[in-house]
Amino acid sequence: MNALVLAAALAAAPVDSGTPISLEQARAEGRKNVSAIQALLDVAIADEDVKLSRSALLPRLSMDASAGKIWFGRRQEFTTVPDPANPGQFIRNAVETPSTSTQNYDLGMSLTQVIYDRARWKQLEQSGVIRDAQKGQAREEADTSELEAIRRFFTLYRTQATLQVLKATVERSEQQVERAQALFEAGRAGKNEEITATVNLGTDRISYTSTLGQLVNDQSQLAVWLARPGTEALTAQDPGVLTTEPPPAPSINEALATARAYRPLLKTLELRIRAAELQQSIARSEYLPRLVAQGLYNRGGPDASLVFTEPRLQNRFTAAVGLSWDLFTGLSTGASARRAEADTRKAQLTLEQTAREIEAEVRAAHRTLETQLEAARLAAQNVEAAAQGLDMQEQRFRAGVGSTLEVRDAQLSLTRAELALLENRIDVEIARYSLLRAMGALSPGESK
Repeated sequence: MNALVLAAALAAAPVDSGTPISLEQARAEGRKNVSAIQALLDVAIADEDVKLSRSALLPRLSMDASAGKIWFGRRQEFTTVPDPANPGQFIRNAVETPSTSTQNYDLGMSLTQVIYDRARWKQLEQSGVIRDAQKGQAREEADTSELEAIRRFFTLYRTQATLQVLKATVERSEQQVERAQALFEAGRAGKNEEITATVNLGTDRISYTSTLGQLVNDQSQLAVWLARPGTEALTAQDPGVLTTEPPPAPSINEALATARAYRPLLKTLELRIRAAELQQSIARSEYLPRLVAQGLYNRGGPDASLVFTEPRLQNRFTAAVGLSWDLFTGLSTGASARRAEADTRKAQLTLEQTAREIEAEVRAAHRTLETQLEAARLAAQNVEAAAQGLDMQEQRFRAGVGSTLEVRDAQLSLTRAELALLENRIDVEIARYSLLRAMGALSPGESK
């Protein structure tokens, strides 16, 4: 626990005066990443597809009107008249008419309602299933985006904490230079001890400066993922993980059961199987008849005033029920049904394979978390031992019986132990969130 407190104290100090961001902020903004928003737009598109499918089953009312003119050129027509010379007989007379023209006006409305069309009902059901599947895909994408935001947040936080560890190392090296100078001036140590301590201080300062470049890169990576300006300098706030003992991992059986119940991808693939099954029903619907009712109202005539201003005249009403039945479609219906059946089988195989992959993903993530928990425990022990070793070597050096080289070795051992503790403790949190994401339990509540 002393090692955890030491690392927390080093990481707590601010490194840069950038925009502070908490872990919860990063998680929330991560779910609004560009990829996640695109997935939500796909949901909106699927929702509109449902409305389009429903519109095919609703009544259709249309109105049309036209005004035109018809021109006839000179033409010869034949009329049949009684033959005066032969009673009871008829003759044909040729009559030539001059060119004429006539106006034509028309106003009408039509109402069409589908009474029975199994394919369209199944298409409506299928579009609803596809919409629900797309919602599951959007949740899957949001979880992926959130996990990446968590990873980038902890990467930035680790770099900040690393800078604090390196800063503490620089301060210890400065103190060692001062002690070496004091011992040299007192005649208790040689000049080489002071030179060696000065070189070590320079090396530690180089390490600290080099890590500042990594800090800028990590800030940019997090800002870009959160759809912030790439130039914004972010400072990860302490999530408090270094001051507490990490809780143990859940049991593997519990993790697998949770993944089977809540992983959005599995639900999505199940719905896609249902959509493929509905496509079979749509294809087979071509074997069945379709029934449509239609009503027509029309007004027409050669004069606009008759058509548009005299409601008692020129009226014509038509009502009909139409039955259409494709008795032979060139074998296309059977081919479409067999194709849909193959697509259903493909969707089933995809679900089965994905379920196996998710089980493997959960098992690997679970094992990684257990490994990191053990590594963090060992790293904490190493910090305790390294701190005791440095204290002992510093006491020996002050007493004049030790060397700068021995103190330097102890300093490096402590720095490496502190960095290893920091690295492993951060890796514990990343592994824990990775396991939650594999289980489908990354974001509880409304997202489920």
